[in-house]
Amino acid sequence: MSYKIPENLLYSEQHEWVMIEDNMAKIGITDFAQKELGDIVYIDVPKINQKVEFMKVCGSIESVKSVSDLYSPVEGIVIDINEEVINKPELLNQDPYTYWIFKVELKNFDKYQNKLMTAEKYKEYIGAS
Repeated sequence: MSYKIPENLLYSEQHEWVMIEDNMAKIGITDFAQKELGDIVYIDVPKINQKVEFMKVCGSIESVKSVSDLYSPVEGIVIDINEEVINKPELLNQDPYTYWIFKVELKNFDKYQNKLMTAEKYKEYIGAS
């Protein structure tokens, strides 16, 4: 199966993507994740001003098939959540890279940046060609 894996993002082993902009990170789920989940029906996200820790559970994504944990691929404070995705979670199935889930003001990014994968490494990780 082929997956969309944009080159300009970083990826976690739990299938979240991260877009870094200055001291802020936009976070969403990968194309691989949304295809594995199937039809997404509900998202539980961290609250604004909540502290999130690197690779710790901060929410969940529910599909018709299962419930999966949502991990934060960065450390910091949640500064925004995407209400559009909360209200219409199926948008993540349509385009998981246009629709981010939450934004974080980064802390200590240099400590774990190398634990995230480039697009090339993520392709290898999921066995995509």
